[in-house]
Amino acid sequence: MRGGNSVKFIRKSSYDYDLRLFPEPEDKFWYALLGIALLIAPLILPPYFLGQAVLVGIYVIAGFGLMLLSGYTGQISLGHAAFFAVGAYATAVLEKSLPFVLAFPAAGLIAGAVGILVGLPALRLSGIYLAIGTLASSFIIGEVIARWESVTRGSSGFAISKIRIGDFLLDSDARLYYLVIAVAVAALWLGRNILRSPLGIAMMAIRDSQTAAQSVGVPLARVKLIAFALSAAFTGLAGALYAHKIQFIDPDQFTLLLSVELLVIIFIGGIGSLHGCVFGAVFIIVLPQAIAILKDHIPSYLAEQTGLQAAIYAVLLLGFILFEPAGLYGIWLKTKHYFSQFPHYQKGSQKDQKSHARGESW
Repeated sequence: MRGGNSVKFIRKSSYDYDLRLFPEPEDKFWYALLGIALLIAPLILPPYFLGQAVLVGIYVIAGFGLMLLSGYTGQISLGHAAFFAVGAYATAVLEKSLPFVLAFPAAGLIAGAVGILVGLPALRLSGIYLAIGTLASSFIIGEVIARWESVTRGSSGFAISKIRIGDFLLDSDARLYYLVIAVAVAALWLGRNILRSPLGIAMMAIRDSQTAAQSVGVPLARVKLIAFALSAAFTGLAGALYAHKIQFIDPDQFTLLLSVELLVIIFIGGIGSLHGCVFGAVFIIVLPQAIAILKDHIPSYLAEQTGLQAAIYAVLLLGFILFEPAGLYGIWLKTKHYFSQFPHYQKGSQKDQKSHARGESW
């Protein structure tokens, strides 16, 4: 209902309101409209933009993987490029003897198993120490991939064929697009259900306060380990799709910069928000194009700096942390709040919506 000041009040008429997939009736309409737009996108997008849309979908899956661990469990990782690489190499090796429909989920399982191996020694770490520990694990996994030449072909790289599902060959970006979008939607749907489950509630309890979570009986070690496994598995699936998108992989593609890009996705998109994975993925794909345009309008000695892109990432990340911690999703919520009260919007009224916005972050 709406009062005279046009503030929207939500009436929760049943105890399962917060557990519904679509709490508000209008949500179904907007998601249906989005689904139609996604379905017809290959029919209207030029080939270049369709290729970028495929990359957005892949980064949505990878960002969701890191979001589970960092955004919802509070465990910061600087090593997710390693899980991305494990998924890419696993599907490349497995598809020598297995069809894609078996190799693809197996690549996710292998990445998840590696996530458990990384998570076990990280259980006693937190904060900056956990970040350093995951970074060290990433370097170790990278070295294994680079030196295990009999399997990964080392620095020579690994050529990957196009995806074949039965007699159907995904030989174009349009066909690959539908597969990537289907996996991304399935991942977000599964994530939404995980977060509504006891496991998801336990993960968020650990994020908010490990001491309080332990005091009410949350098994910290088990939940953290499951979070590492799920996070690594989804990131590995993204890596497998990425390998088929570019059709050639080598160890130099999975560096610290990739881990930083995944962090940029969740922090700038909106930490602790599934919507933030999408906003952040679009941002991370559009940003290099914007940087390329920027280079044409700045002095050549700056444009030629090899660390320009990383520096811009750092500045943007710091700016969002300081001035808009809720990221792009927070800006979207404020925009919706503004138009919901227009023309009676009052500056500062968004502060009254913080608790509601936090509830919407699922």
